Amino acid sequence: MNRQSNSYTIIYASVLVLVVGVVLSVVYQALRPQQLENIADDTKKQILASARIVPTGEQNISELYSNHIKDSYIVNNKGQKIDGDMSAFDVNVSLESKKPADERLLPVFECTTDSGLKYILPVYGAGLWGPIWGYIAFDNNGDTIYGAYFAHAGETPGLGAEIEKPAFQSQFDGKDIFSKSGEFQSVAVVKVGKEPADQAWVHAVSGGTITSQGVQKMLFNSLEPYSTFLKSLSSGADAVSSQGGNEDSAASNNN
Repeated sequence: MNRQSNSYTIIYASVLVLVVGVVLSVVYQALRPQQLENIADDTKKQILASARIVPTGEQNISELYSNHIKDSYIVNNKGQKIDGDMSAFDVNVSLESKKPADERLLPVFECTTDSGLKYILPVYGAGLWGPIWGYIAFDNNGDTIYGAYFAHAGETPGLGAEIEKPAFQSQFDGKDIFSKSGEFQSVAVVKVGKEPADQAWVHAVSGGTITSQGVQKMLFNSLEPYSTFLKSLSSGADAVSSQGGNEDSAASNNN
């Protein structure tokens, strides 16, 4: 075949594209398990971070997670445990956050710490440039925040991106999300000088107003559906009941 002809060039290019495509596909499939494991480890690291548990040195994330997360399950907005094949770890919080509260699958992670049992709940929302998310760890009274972790997809460095820094996150430690009368309020994220007198608050990121407002909306939207579940903890009631339980059991969990 004439190597200077157009047909030779087209055939050569087609074969080359085909070979490269096959090689890339094989490499992708070979690396996929490791990629999924890395994603899972990163999620586990974020969950633990909300409970102030940070791996040291070459400490294995999966082992650390197994040592501290002793139980996980899914509840509905009535505080009832949902039985099924899906694990709390596999719930797509991004998709669930867009559903009405009474249709959401709400993951709960029980974490043992040096300060006692903590309940970790995921949160998801929108910042200025993209999604923001995180995890909130609660004391076993179901009201007081023990720790918080936030991350983002593309907020501005030095501004909105500061939500991922300890200086911002540590402000949430010790904040209560219910009023003295038991009403769910969440935590306000406000500018200096705008602190509310009747609600727990933290200071917004300087220069990151929209991202800070996004955090506030994210917390309210994500945590409000858990309010019945959290109240059941503070009342000393059983944390979860079976969704298929009798009416007396359900009523007890709603009190």
